[in-house]
Amino acid sequence: MIRELFELAAVLGCTLFTGAAVYITAVEHPARLSCGTKVAATQWAPSYKRATVMQVPLAFVGGLAGIVRWAQGGGPLWGWAALLLLAVIPFTLIVIRPTNHQLLEPERDLGSDETRGLLEKWGRLHGVRSALSLLASILFVLAATR
Repeated sequence: MIRELFELAAVLGCTLFTGAAVYITAVEHPARLSCGTKVAATQWAPSYKRATVMQVPLAFVGGLAGIVRWAQGGGPLWGWAALLLLAVIPFTLIVIRPTNHQLLEPERDLGSDETRGLLEKWGRLHGVRSALSLLASILFVLAATR
């Protein structure tokens, strides 16, 4: 029963994270960019802050549960999936965060070409988070169904 709870937490945390990440990458961010740079930058800031509150716990819980399941003898897929999911945290902090800070600068001209470039860069970087979590989701589901 304990194993199943960790499996559920890993799969559910990861797939919920992935669903949100893929939605942002494939739907929300392209839609905001289509509204013009100033509107996109204005909408990006609160969306980013709200998504962070949701996605950080999902990545942490899913990754930690996967590590526990791997440590319980669940096999290497649990460990690899957990590492892929947990990798989104340092990737965000080290690679994406500088772009976030630039976009959140109070003196930023939200309609500028530079802002547009930063938003486009952010979208590409966020796509990496989506890909990592999607691969982790696939591995977690494979591990859980074996």
